[in-house]
Amino acid sequence: MSSSLTERLLPATERALLHSVAAAQAEGRSPSLSAAVARGGRVVWSGIRSADGGTGPGPDQQYRIGSITKTFTAVLVMRLRDEGLLDLGDPLEKHLPGTDLGEATIAQLLSHTAGLAAETPGLWWERTPAALRPGLAEVLGDAPFKHPVGRRFHYSNPGYTVLGSLVGAVRGAGWADAVREEILEPLGLERTSVRPRAPYAEGWAVHPFADVLLPEPVEDLGVMAPAGQMWSTAGDLCRFAGFLAEGDDRVLSTASVQEMAAPAAPLESGEWDGTYGLGVQVARMYGRTMVGHTGSLPGYVAGLWVSPADGVAAATLANATSGPQPWAVAAELVRTVAEAEPRLPEPWRPLPDADPELLALTGPWYWGAKPHELRLLPERGLLLTPVGGYGRGARFRAAEDGTWTGLDGYYAGETLRVVRRADGSVRHLDLGSFVLTREPYEPGAGVPGGVDPGGWRGTP
Repeated sequence: MSSSLTERLLPATERALLHSVAAAQAEGRSPSLSAAVARGGRVVWSGIRSADGGTGPGPDQQYRIGSITKTFTAVLVMRLRDEGLLDLGDPLEKHLPGTDLGEATIAQLLSHTAGLAAETPGLWWERTPAALRPGLAEVLGDAPFKHPVGRRFHYSNPGYTVLGSLVGAVRGAGWADAVREEILEPLGLERTSVRPRAPYAEGWAVHPFADVLLPEPVEDLGVMAPAGQMWSTAGDLCRFAGFLAEGDDRVLSTASVQEMAAPAAPLESGEWDGTYGLGVQVARMYGRTMVGHTGSLPGYVAGLWVSPADGVAAATLANATSGPQPWAVAAELVRTVAEAEPRLPEPWRPLPDADPELLALTGPWYWGAKPHELRLLPERGLLLTPVGGYGRGARFRAAEDGTWTGLDGYYAGETLRVVRRADGSVRHLDLGSFVLTREPYEPGAGVPGGVDPGGWRGTP
């Protein structure tokens, strides 16, 4: 067992992480299992357990990450959207004609709701030469759809192959070059690549009823590469997870990575603990929301999770086709650090200035008879909170026209505006047509339907 640290965790936390990795390697019967943990985007711990007792491959060892590649592909598509080169609501045919995918949209492909088949027609694509699938025609086949477009989540490897081709068509350069130039180099992921770079772990199958191994073939996936080609280390994946939690303007803004992590696919009956966003899996584990992806190819399994609320990420990689469950281990590592060493609250700081007009808006407001309070946030933002802990509340971002736009909850995307009287005094707040007043059903405040002139009374 080995470990490397850039910022010390508590000894008890380190011991718990080491135990989780050792147990996962032994119980999963994997030739090796590598893991890393990051806090605030910085790798704070890495460890590896291997069949030779721990003196095997180190934290710089690459493993194949399988479908975690899809998240990199999704980032490239989101970059094209942010640059105005496409819209997520565009049908694929607008930018990549000739695929026979009709009106399936880019957003549906990203969220696996386009109705496409899970796998390619013909031979098992992960274990056969890419020459058998020279283009999208061989990837999609004659009947690419298994479900109506947009109706349900159905994980699709061909769908992400198509998205990789979309990137190439819009960029005018290959998907692999785009990954390297637009993601890996800006984020400093020096040990992540489309093809393996030594040192890298050899992939194995472990016999289910005997402790013996069988080497797995490593095929170049060719046109299928955007669905699962890439190689990385646990440390590099943790750095990538930090980007998925916070964004990086050199690649994608915070708002765009948050958009990726918003659930975009309908849930199957009973699947209430996990869903899919735009290129990322979203799961509720150990009482916290985690964002990331899992991956597998013959000889390799991988798991990557970040808890944005805790600022903790973990990645786990193993070189066995089946047995270990790195996605479960990664979630356990996140929980261990988040619970043992919870994130310190940000220190309270006063706002840089105090706008008298905004200060005058703060305090109690009533939707009908339901009390709320309005607080001032940095950068002229507002926070509406229902009193008593139940009801509708939201954060609002200031717009240039003097209104505010809801950022979350029921009022996400809705407009909050101040309605003034002729003398400039505030009459009421209009929130998506709902009227908030300074007193419950305040007379003369413009409450739709009017206010009974008899006012409040006792027994009906």
